[in-house]
Amino acid sequence: MKTYLVTGGCGFIGSNFIHYLFKTYDNDVKVINLDKLTYAGKEENLKEVAGRENYLFIKGDICDEECVNSIFKTHDVDYVVHFAAESHVDRSILSSKEFVISNVLGTTTLLDAARNAWLMEGDAYKEGKKYLQVSTDEVYGSLGDTGYFTETTPLDPHSPYSASKASADMIVKSYIDTHKFPANITRCSNNYGPYQYPEKLIPLLIQNCLAHKPLPVYGDGKNIRDWLYVEDHCRAIDLVLRDAKVGEIYNIGGHNEKTNIDIVKLVLSYLHDNYDPEITEDLITYVADRKGHDRRYGINPEKIGRDLGWRPEIMFDEGIVKTIQWYLNNQEWLLQVQKKVKM
Repeated sequence: MKTYLVTGGCGFIGSNFIHYLFKTYDNDVKVINLDKLTYAGKEENLKEVAGRENYLFIKGDICDEECVNSIFKTHDVDYVVHFAAESHVDRSILSSKEFVISNVLGTTTLLDAARNAWLMEGDAYKEGKKYLQVSTDEVYGSLGDTGYFTETTPLDPHSPYSASKASADMIVKSYIDTHKFPANITRCSNNYGPYQYPEKLIPLLIQNCLAHKPLPVYGDGKNIRDWLYVEDHCRAIDLVLRDAKVGEIYNIGGHNEKTNIDIVKLVLSYLHDNYDPEITEDLITYVADRKGHDRRYGINPEKIGRDLGWRPEIMFDEGIVKTIQWYLNNQEWLLQVQKKVKM
């Protein structure tokens, strides 16, 4: 039985990853979920697994050394999967300090705790231990009309959020290089799917459509993102944990580049045709562009395919329908969080 310490497990990707683990391994894993329960983290995301004997929730801050160290002293942690992060670009533009504290200091606290728990004599580490830093393609900056991010693309972050994630990545790399620490870094494209907090594009669109509220579109709406269904991402993370060579960095992309306005119109069209004919493109409202708004992200995931045999299984046309239907079937969940969203 492998013991996973999942940070930020009540958030979007973290909760999906925990669901994935129990769906895939059932009672053959133990999951410790460390989450501060900030505005974007909800225990309700994991209510189906809360009663399992092999699941433990701990409310705590990754910056709290005493809390983090106590977990490693109490439990024989095999894998650390570090999702916990402040991740909303607009919020980072308004106030960057909390992003630096959580994303940089929190990562360092986790690294030190894991290293101290796993280190043996002679700078060797206990067998089978690994730390995984879950990062983002935003650390690479912006692409032109052609080309893709690879694992060797220089880091060039353009927002306080992406700068804090790039800083955390560099700290992890320094532990790999300096301490021979058993870690990997993954950088993913835009995730979508169930349980995503509705300050992000797709759930925000769905929420506003259902309420017949304006759909804010930055600039001309032609910024391009690569979209990855969250379960495909979870599967990739688990492969990296179990099979990847220590120190390797992997880009995880969905082969689904779409402009923001295309996403808006696709969601509108589906809801208009299948749910409410009064949901129309009249709701689209163009707003001033975001500061430092990267024009295009595109990931080349060939390395993880070549090394680990991973490929995205859920293409966007299927995944977006699954996602919209999930939100339609879980409108009570959406109502519980919508008052906390700052437009």
